[in-house]
Amino acid sequence: MLSKVASFALVGLDGVPVVAETDINNGLPSYELVGLPDAAVKESRERVRSALKNSGRKFPLSKITVNLAPADVKKEGSAFDLAIAVGILKATEQLRADCGGYVFLGELALDGALRPVTGLLPILISAKAAGYKKFIIPAANGEEASYLSGVETYAAGSLTEVIDHLSGLAPLSPLPVKAYASGGRGEYKFDMAYVKGQATAKRALEVAVSGGHNILLVGPPGTGKTMLARCIPAIMPDMTFEEALEVTKIHSGAGVLGGAGIVDMRPFRSPHHTATTVSMCGGGTRTVKPGEISLAHHGVLFLDEMPEYHRSTLEALRQPLEDGVITVTRAGGAVTFPANFMLCASMNPCPCGNYGSADRVCTCTPAAIRKYRSRVSGPLLDRIDIQVEVDSVRYDDLASTATEERSAEVKKRVEAARAVQRGRFGDARTNADMGEKELKAFCALGAECENILRMSFESLRLSARARSRIIKVARTIADMEGSETIRPEHILEAVSYRKYDNMA
Repeated sequence: MLSKVASFALVGLDGVPVVAETDINNGLPSYELVGLPDAAVKESRERVRSALKNSGRKFPLSKITVNLAPADVKKEGSAFDLAIAVGILKATEQLRADCGGYVFLGELALDGALRPVTGLLPILISAKAAGYKKFIIPAANGEEASYLSGVETYAAGSLTEVIDHLSGLAPLSPLPVKAYASGGRGEYKFDMAYVKGQATAKRALEVAVSGGHNILLVGPPGTGKTMLARCIPAIMPDMTFEEALEVTKIHSGAGVLGGAGIVDMRPFRSPHHTATTVSMCGGGTRTVKPGEISLAHHGVLFLDEMPEYHRSTLEALRQPLEDGVITVTRAGGAVTFPANFMLCASMNPCPCGNYGSADRVCTCTPAAIRKYRSRVSGPLLDRIDIQVEVDSVRYDDLASTATEERSAEVKKRVEAARAVQRGRFGDARTNADMGEKELKAFCALGAECENILRMSFESLRLSARARSRIIKVARTIADMEGSETIRPEHILEAVSYRKYDNMA
């Protein structure tokens, strides 16, 4: 007898419909699984066999053929176990209930329990868009699926619960839809109040976050560059539900979601400097998964000691910084992942770290300094809007009991500046996302501003890209001050943030 059961495969961050076709005929006992399955899918035979027997059902001693259609899409992972098991039960008439309209997802344990699968949320979103309304998933994935509205999702703990639900013996209740609470359920560990001094760097961070600009912190070791970077998520605006859903899709597809149902706090990714290009951009040998720059989507990618990263890894950031997406091409095809993140990087001014310091002596030779700085290419520096110097903090500032401004206060000003940008663009774009069309429409410069920019362009030997980015930063500074026009002081401050353009 032939049965057909619906499931889904994950390709990149998109779900692809898969039908588990099961045909059982008389003949020598055998089990054939076709449809481009990988090793994990092929091994479902033993998991399904044991799960059926330990759930009080029979595994047929017949010729079994299971086809995962369409046959030209590679099937990976263990999420097809439940669909295959239900298909066998239907084909042997051990289950006579109508399974039409249901999508089955879940890995089977040998005792029949349902184990969680990765990438569930992007699958459910794609399935909903394709018209499916009923899903049966593992109970451990229930938290993740509970934020999806307009569908009926049933979370089961075992194969027996699934059978009893379909048979009407013990119907499961659909998961209640949870409301998204803006602001997150936790607190950020780092706060601007813990950073002593560094008024210039704090101002630069506020400007960067207000306009979504990339920022580079340059200074001797121990001056607070890492602490400042880790404070960035705490001053960023809360994520909207749409942004949280996007981030959760990426983390779920990468298998790093954990037990959280939804990622409701801004991601902060800080990969070690030994990270490879593949781990940064995404990819893999068996399946294409998102990398660090996609996991930092709508959040912060922090590169501590940027010159220590491999040159090829740093250069791979250039295209995502411009486009906000990255296309990973492998032998099996190309997958596009979102990568709209704020880049924050830190570095020392020289190998010993003391070059240019007001109270420390540099022991590096000019050749060593040039070699060290050349590890960061000019084209990459050109894409970093704000480059700020972070110098040593005086002891009196460190020992001071004066209260520093908290992140919550800075966040209010950032949100006010972002509100101005939402009113300007009509969507969630920031000033950093402006193209040439928007620059002409919203960033008109007066004669004095043009003269300042012209002199800076010539004296600092800036590129056309650097000129555009200076105007974008100036627009952000104007928004922070509530000014409709860009004034000379806004241009001057924006130019002051391009100190290291010719550093390489």
